[in-house]
Amino acid sequence: MSETKLTRGRGLLEPTLAHLRTQRANRLIPADLRAGRILDIGCGSFPYFLAHTSFQEKFAVDQLPMEKETAAQNRIEFFTLNLNKEPRLPFEDNFFSIVTLLAVVEHLDPDSMAMLFRESRRVLKPGGMAILTTPAAWSDGLLKFMARINLVSAEEIHEHAFAYTLPLLGWHFGQAGFEMTKVKFGYFEFMLNMWATARK
Repeated sequence: MSETKLTRGRGLLEPTLAHLRTQRANRLIPADLRAGRILDIGCGSFPYFLAHTSFQEKFAVDQLPMEKETAAQNRIEFFTLNLNKEPRLPFEDNFFSIVTLLAVVEHLDPDSMAMLFRESRRVLKPGGMAILTTPAAWSDGLLKFMARINLVSAEEIHEHAFAYTLPLLGWHFGQAGFEMTKVKFGYFEFMLNMWATARK
């Protein structure tokens, strides 16, 4: 699979990073929730994660259009949406078993991100789970350096709007209505990235 399909721009490590992110997200998904619907928010122009996960029904949202052939081949129902301008999700309440936000929140205005957390909780079924990954705040300078030497996509890194810490992610989950006893956190990719899950 070519790296240009995984992300905008180029980066020698992009295929590996996409693979590691997908592995992490798949390990975080409980097996009993795979019989339901998944929504991948900010899937990108090529839905690498959705193409490498097993679900009864797959949905995706991104501001970049997805080719109809790609969506059909991977059985994905796709919606075009600019999340910074319209952080409201076009789905009914209690619709999804899983909502994923993989390498997405760092691209959003913090106010839009806060609304998107509330929307993610709204569309989750009781017992459903939100899963996100985002770069650790301390890695911002390193990522910019890696972009300069073409290890990661400069287009993606230069669009980072905000950097998060685990406590700040926890605060946002709490503000969105998730119970903190149902929120879990961790690091991966040599602690460059963070993951978080929240059960409704």
